[in-house]
Amino acid sequence: MAKYRIGIDVGSTNTDVAIVDEKGRPYYTSKVATTPDVTTGILKALEKAAKESGVSPDDIAAVMYGTTHGLNAIITRRGLYKVGVIRIGLPATTAIEPMLDWPPDLRKAVGNLYVLVEGGFEYTGEEISPLDEDKVRKAAEKFKREGVDSVAIISVFSPVRPDHEYKAAKIVSDVLGDIPVSLSSSIGSIGLLERENATILNAAIIGVMKRSISAVRNTMDKLNLTSAKLYLAQNDGTIISAEMAEKYPIFTVAAAVSNSVRGAYVLTGLKDAIVVDTGGTTTNIGVLEKGFPRESSSPVVLGGVRTSFMMPDFVSIGVAGGSIVKQEDNKVTVGPESVGYELITKGIAWGGNLITATDVALALGRMRIDDPRCNPDLAKAKIPRDLAEKAYEYIIRKIEEGIDKVKTKPDPMPVVLVGGGSAMLPRSLQGASVVIRPEGAQSANAIGAATALIGATVEKTYNYEQVDRKNALEDAKSEAKRRAVESGADPGSIEVAFVEEISMPYLPGNIVKVRVKAVGKAKL
Repeated sequence: MAKYRIGIDVGSTNTDVAIVDEKGRPYYTSKVATTPDVTTGILKALEKAAKESGVSPDDIAAVMYGTTHGLNAIITRRGLYKVGVIRIGLPATTAIEPMLDWPPDLRKAVGNLYVLVEGGFEYTGEEISPLDEDKVRKAAEKFKREGVDSVAIISVFSPVRPDHEYKAAKIVSDVLGDIPVSLSSSIGSIGLLERENATILNAAIIGVMKRSISAVRNTMDKLNLTSAKLYLAQNDGTIISAEMAEKYPIFTVAAAVSNSVRGAYVLTGLKDAIVVDTGGTTTNIGVLEKGFPRESSSPVVLGGVRTSFMMPDFVSIGVAGGSIVKQEDNKVTVGPESVGYELITKGIAWGGNLITATDVALALGRMRIDDPRCNPDLAKAKIPRDLAEKAYEYIIRKIEEGIDKVKTKPDPMPVVLVGGGSAMLPRSLQGASVVIRPEGAQSANAIGAATALIGATVEKTYNYEQVDRKNALEDAKSEAKRRAVESGADPGSIEVAFVEEISMPYLPGNIVKVRVKAVGKAKL
């Protein structure tokens, strides 16, 4: 019986791979340089693990990977699908057109094609107006003539009642056939514009995700991993099946940060802590709450677009292992420029001519690197002591400022150091009750991916004057569990991780937003 799982996480400098056993214990870890196209690095990582680990392909039950493919496509405006957008809400919702505040180049890249139709519901669930099915059909026919690649459907208050989105999707499929259709009720929060933006972006990156998954599957076939299931890491520290990731790629764009936070939990057992993930280019600082990454309560901006969907709450700092040290007059700074994966050729300790954060730590005796090519004596000889000390103080100050930013209380908290660059950091930091760098810290991101649970989060709005609170909570829990099963969870293992009720006093009546997260073990 297959018993091992492979986790892969793509960082800006390195692509990490980890193989864990059936109890989640690391069995093998390694790194390869991240490649500009991302996919090549993932494939190399898989091939390296297969070759070096000695694990039989028949013993691999699953491959889990986190990818920046979707995020990169949004930022670079490359490889995006042409999207047909249907907003259901007339006679309301005419004040602001879809994608109005988008950067012009991104709006152009996704086609800038939209139609507004009658329909939608009030926050109470009452119908604003009947869905204009004929107009939806005409919109679909227009999209067909325009050659769209996917369709995004957004209805007013669809998290309360998604009925019109479902009807519109059926009409679109009848006209356009087997075309990807993204429904906002499955993606964003209750606010219309941010939910609409997230849905359009999801529709735009479906092709990117399909190509990425296809490339990984081809490599798995090449390595005879034909019995292994494929999962992708989500933004909230859980995973979903590859099939669901193709439908909802927007849920995977920030998986790298969440993988590291979740990996810190696996390696330490701490359910509540601050996690400092130091790589080669950036340090990402997030928070563990009840064993999962704390989610952001603020609108998330992707590629210049405000969205509303699950994203980890973290601070990113341009100070990491490959960050370049600069001195102007008597002022010393570190980063945000980085040599990244070229550290082993450009760093002073490797015979290069650029002073990096790693060189500074080596010169001061703050870290060791198990690399025969690395010569700490070069760093000690070529970097003035005063410069090294000022640079190191700068690094620590930036890290401590980041820790302070993610804290919601003044009390010290445990701090877990992970990532390849974390070895240069001290075991005492302001704001930390204790600083831990666990064994396996350099591969926490891949370990987090390999050990993640299947997860699904549902956000629905109820009027407690019309629906009994107990029934409303049970409805939301059932929906979250159902989605977890759809995402690949074993039905018998599903648990409700948290239930959150948020009163909405700015709306008439006793309106409450309910968020439920359900998690379970992958069905292998």
